[in-house]
Amino acid sequence: MEANWLDDGAPIARDTLAAEGIHNEALSLEAAAHQPALDALRETRGYVTQDEVALRPDTPNLEAVCAKFVDEHFHDEDEVRFVLEGEGVFDIRSRGDRWMRVKVTPGDLIVVPAKRYHRFELTEIETIRCVRLFQDVSGWVPHYRAAAAE
Repeated sequence: MEANWLDDGAPIARDTLAAEGIHNEALSLEAAAHQPALDALRETRGYVTQDEVALRPDTPNLEAVCAKFVDEHFHDEDEVRFVLEGEGVFDIRSRGDRWMRVKVTPGDLIVVPAKRYHRFELTEIETIRCVRLFQDVSGWVPHYRAAAAE
């Protein structure tokens, strides 16, 4: 996981992300090794379901799918991703309203807290495959910042 402040490019340590409420850790890509850690996270944080999602250059309507993530928004529940393949970039607002850029790659687990403004984009390789955990699938409604200001 690579994290930097967008305004000045300074690196952000994992413990700084944690202090911002962003759970982050590196897990093994071997299912036998990472699944117990995901199960423990489900138990302690109340996630009730798990699935897998993949975006690739040949994903139908990839541009339209990705367009839903690029505008600043939050969800009523945590956004949990464990990256199995590819990479992506989360821009997350700090509590002080600064942008933090977090690039996730295989083995990275990130939890963007509920009600924290963020946005997401694929990198130039346009590929990511992740395990997702949910507290309630119906909580996955984006609340866009621009819409809240109107």
